[in-house]
Amino acid sequence: MKRSDIIFTTILVAAVILFLPLPFLNEFHESFIYNPDYWAITSFIKFALLSTIGESLGLRIRTGKYNYKGFGLLPRAIVWGFLGIGIKIAFVVFAAGSPILLSKYFGLHAAIDAMKLSDIFAATEAGLGMTRLITAFTISALMNLIFAPVFMTFHKITDTHIINNGGTLRGFFTPIAFGKIFPSINWFVQWDFVFKRTIPMFWIPAHTITFLLPEQYQIVFAAFLGIILGVLLAIAAQKQK
Repeated sequence: MKRSDIIFTTILVAAVILFLPLPFLNEFHESFIYNPDYWAITSFIKFALLSTIGESLGLRIRTGKYNYKGFGLLPRAIVWGFLGIGIKIAFVVFAAGSPILLSKYFGLHAAIDAMKLSDIFAATEAGLGMTRLITAFTISALMNLIFAPVFMTFHKITDTHIINNGGTLRGFFTPIAFGKIFPSINWFVQWDFVFKRTIPMFWIPAHTITFLLPEQYQIVFAAFLGIILGVLLAIAAQKQK
């Protein structure tokens, strides 16, 4: 194992521990990291930290390095932070609207009550376990079919913008050339792998699990999925060669 692997593993383990429900972290979790009053800040931190770790891991898979000059790890972290805020907003919108849709238009009248319970275990005890599962799947499916393609395309554009500007912070804060970057995207890979395969085979099942969890852990679990995203992006990058 290289020295860089040891450093990366240490950072990864520390990041994981930070969000685990350990007794010595209870006060920190209750007062800040899982405190809904700070949802925007904490969503930014969770994704900026965990999803950037995923990007670094993906780079390691592709090139054997966790970072290099021009990759723009800090600009990527900033992008992930703001994307994290957007993802939190999407979670709220789809988690609120989907149960109403199921209840009002599809006859699953207990959908709203099932989502009010803390998690799948509480729902099961109340006899609403299957309803919670169906509702969680619906939330995930609608979010990933409606929101995710736009999110993934925007993320691809920002990645390209960062690379095109040498990975520097100064370059990052220049206007994004959407008109030039958008048509340069490899749409075959974007559609055939990123959309057609990862959304139904990974993201919809993964986010179904997300909405079975207590609300305070949903966004951090989604951020942890960003580590897996790093691996998926590495695979996608290999397909573009």
